[in-house]
Parts: sequence; C-alpha cells; structure tokens
Amino acid sequence: MQQVQYPYSIPRSPQEEEKKMQPVKIVDLFAGPGGLGEGFSSLRINGEQAFKIAVSAEKDKYARETLRLRSFWRLLKSHGEPLDSLYAYYRSPEQTPWTQETKELWEQAGDEALCLELGKEEDNAFLYSRIRQLISDEEPWVLIGGPPCQAYSVVGRVRSGTKSNKEDPRHYLYQQYLNVIQKFHPSIFVMENVRGLLSCRLDQGHIIDRILADLASPDSSTLSQGKKYNYVIHSLVADISYEPGMDASSFNLYNFVVQCEQYGIPQARHRVILVGIREDISRNLPKLIPAKTVSVWDAIGDMPRLRSGLSRVEDSAETWMNIVAHEMDDLARHAKERNRHTLAKLLWSARKEVLRVPLERGGRWLTGKLGDYGSASQSLCDWLRDDDMGGWANHETRAHMASDLRRYAYAAAYGSVEKNNPVGVAGFDLPGLAPNHTNWKSGDFDDRFKVQLADQPSSTITSHLSKDGHYFIHPDPSQCRSLTVREAARLQTFPDNYFFEGPRTEQYTQVGNAVPPLLAKQIAECVLAVLQGDGPSCGKRSHPTQGQLI
Repeated sequence: MQQVQYPYSIPRSPQEEEKKMQPVKIVDLFAGPGGLGEGFSSLRINGEQAFKIAVSAEKDKYARETLRLRSFWRLLKSHGEPLDSLYAYYRSPEQTPWTQETKELWEQAGDEALCLELGKEEDNAFLYSRIRQLISDEEPWVLIGGPPCQAYSVVGRVRSGTKSNKEDPRHYLYQQYLNVIQKFHPSIFVMENVRGLLSCRLDQGHIIDRILADLASPDSSTLSQGKKYNYVIHSLVADISYEPGMDASSFNLYNFVVQCEQYGIPQARHRVILVGIREDISRNLPKLIPAKTVSVWDAIGDMPRLRSGLSRVEDSAETWMNIVAHEMDDLARHAKERNRHTLAKLLWSARKEVLRVPLERGGRWLTGKLGDYGSASQSLCDWLRDDDMGGWANHETRAHMASDLRRYAYAAAYGSVEKNNPVGVAGFDLPGLAPNHTNWKSGDFDDRFKVQLADQPSSTITSHLSKDGHYFIHPDPSQCRSLTVREAARLQTFPDNYFFEGPRTEQYTQVGNAVPPLLAKQIAECVLAVLQGDGPSCGKRSHPTQGQLI
C-alpha cells in the first residue's frame, strides 16, 4: 500500500519527523457493545492508528460497561501497559481490571464510553458539550453508529402485530443521529441498520425516503446562520449515490445492503449501510472487496467441546451423558427403520463421542489451550484468537430441557448429513420431535429449530439469542446444545479478548445487536481512502481478497 499522507496530520518537517500523525477522531452513537468502533479503531497504517474513538454513547448500562472495558484495553495497549490485571478480571469479577498504576487510564476509558440516552435533553446536552470539547471545527472526523433497529425489523413488526406504527418512538431515533450531523457537520458519517428499514412504511410512505432526504440535506430544516453542508450518500457495494433532491424511487435502494458473507464474515448478515460524504470533500467512496466465503466451522471449529446444561432435572455431566445417549440411540433406531442409514450411523457415532469423556459447561472463564486452526485460514484465527489469554471468556452454555436436546441432536445430525436444515413437520418426522406448540403445524415459525451448518456461514446472529437457542444450534451433534456467547461473538468476528459485561442474556443481546468488527475495519479502510484523497478506488488495499483476511 502506498505511503499514507494524511491531509490533517502533524507537519512532517525535519524537526518534527519523529512526531506521529494524528488519528481521525470518531463519535459513535447508539454504540451497543462497540462493533463499529472496534473495527475503525483497529485499523493501522504503517503501524499507526488511523482512527481513534473520541466518545461513544450507549444507553444500556451493560453495553456501556463493555464499551468502557474495551476502551481500557485499547488504552493499555497504546501505553504499553501489561494486560495482566484486565485478564485477571476476565477470570474473576472479584478482581479489578485496573491497578493503581493504570487507574488513570481506567478513568479515561470512562470519559470516552458514556451511558447516555439520546433524546433526553440533559443527555443530549452533555454529548454535545463533549463533542465541542474534543473536536475542533477545522479537523476532519467521522460519525458512526445507527439507531436501534427493532422498529424497522420485519420480524419485529410481525411479532408486534403491525407493519407500520407511527407511534413507536424508535422510528424517530435516527433524528438524534441527524441532530449531531446538523450541529457539527462530520466529514463523513456511517449509519447502519437492518434491511427491513427499506420496506418500513410510515405516514403513507417509506421511512427510508425521509431518512435519505434528511441525511443528504441535514440543514434544510434549521434556522442556523452558520455554514451549511449537504452530503452525498454512497453505497459500499454498488456504484450508486443519493444526492439532495433526488427521488429515492429512481434507483434500487437494496444496493445499500451489504451482505456480510461476501466480505469474509462467517455470517449471512444483511444490513443497510449508508456512508455520507460531505459535499466539500467531493470524492467517491471505494467499494468493499469481495472475499472467500468463511464458514461457521472456520470461526468456531478450534474451540473446546462443551455440553449444555439441564433444566428441570439434576444438572450433572453424568445425567447429561445418559439423557443425550438415550435420545440419540432412540433416534438412530427410528432412522434405521425408515432406511435413513447415514443419519442413523452418524447418530450412533455421536452417541459414542458423548459417552467417551465428560464435558464441561464452561463459564465466565474457561481455562484451556487453543486448538488447531483446522480448516480456517491463519489470518482469520490471528484476528479472533489471543494466545496470551490462556482460555476463553463468556464461554458458558445455557441449560436445555431433555425434550429439546432430542431435537438439537437430530437437527445437528440431519444438517451434517443433508447439508441443510430440517423444517417443520416434514423435516422433524421421527417420533418425539414435534414440539408442543400450537403453531407447529400451521407453518408459522416452523423453522424455529435451526442448526448453524458447519460448512456454511451462519444465519444472522440476532438479539433473539438472549431468549432461547433454538435458532442457533451448534453443528456438532455430540455437543447437543446452542451457541455460547463467545461462539456467537466469533461469528460476529469479535476477537476473543473482547469481553462482554452483564448477565449472559444481556451478553447475547449485545452480540446480536452489533456490527461485525472485521466488516467495520474494511469500511474504515474505504472511509480513510476518501479522507486521504485517494479518489474513487483504493487500488490494492488490505481487504480480505482471495480468502486472505486482515
């Protein structure tokens, strides 16, 4: 890659040659656990940090604690401080993540990661004061984030019984994002949301039309006498852009959708991502570069085997082994009777593995050595793994009923044999598999039990993981369980040293609501190219290409 010349860097005169160039500052709104911010802040050019989070805002207290902990991790790294106390905290909440020597950095992390509810007058005022304090009018900076997506989610609208609800205040949270653009005019903004945003209707029209118009002309409704800016909103994957005054119906808005599995992410996550470039910068946005498909097993295949817990009965490794072995044996006999011999053999093989050695359930911390890379590329493992940790955080299984273990074992074995998921009554056709749900035979949510196939990208990791694991069954039938928080985090491409705070249900929610950091890093490269003035194409960037990951 060519030598980077930041237009906003410290002058590189002979007397100042040793000084570092200044990273671009970021403001992260509706930050969640920090997936976007992690990707941007991890980008380094010639060993120097390209972006730095100035402030992040998140209303959920647990997600904010996660943000602060990660900010502290970055500060320790940048100051050359040891990570021992932080990793000790990962292992036990009785420890503190900081020492007396690093307490000041812990306080700085608290100043960066703010617990704010945007839309509240006092919280807005505090955020605006922090932005004014940290970012000057002259320096380029980037606004990232996106409003909560539940109001735009197609599934969310179905579950709420309405496809349009103008009284839902979440429809208007994007205006808090817009307010920051109006007041501070970032050089570039990156706004992310669910694909359902494109079909959501409000007041007899599509809300995306209004959002695009507002973001492209953020000052059109203000009375400010200061300098006003418009924005050109670009796609990351297609040669389209939305400019002020355009009719959004004149082009295919689905060109704003990024399909993550096409860019080296082990997950079929499809999200709307809008990148607005301020009109005075007037440069095109480079596009994301497609990469080799990465599978579920590429991401989690090197992790230790775990058993699930048991609910409503004694939870012990021996009881679990006996229940799962019995269910697998019974399923195998029924499969053989129906001449499904390959399925029967796999179930019997998995049964032997279940009885071979008792498994742990994991926990807040699971000590152990990392396994072989397996089929995954070393570069992906290098991104995810931390060999210095000596184990895994947030890697604990949830408890399941015995009847669900039967379905999990069957679904995982079926997926391994058929390379597909069993669906509904026709798929779960062996005795004892039909759940006691009124909608089971109706066809509504008849894919409620879904295995994440080992040789394919996973389905979208969502916050629904916090409620149950039926839709996220582990591909190994001998483990007979749903995914842990750490496995879900890996499919989202969070590094193993990224710790999630709060109860396990809250950890699942954080992971499900996040932007994959590895995708965010690729977006950051595109944004940096615009700020550097590299033109419409970055040329040869360090994006994942031909199976090679960052």
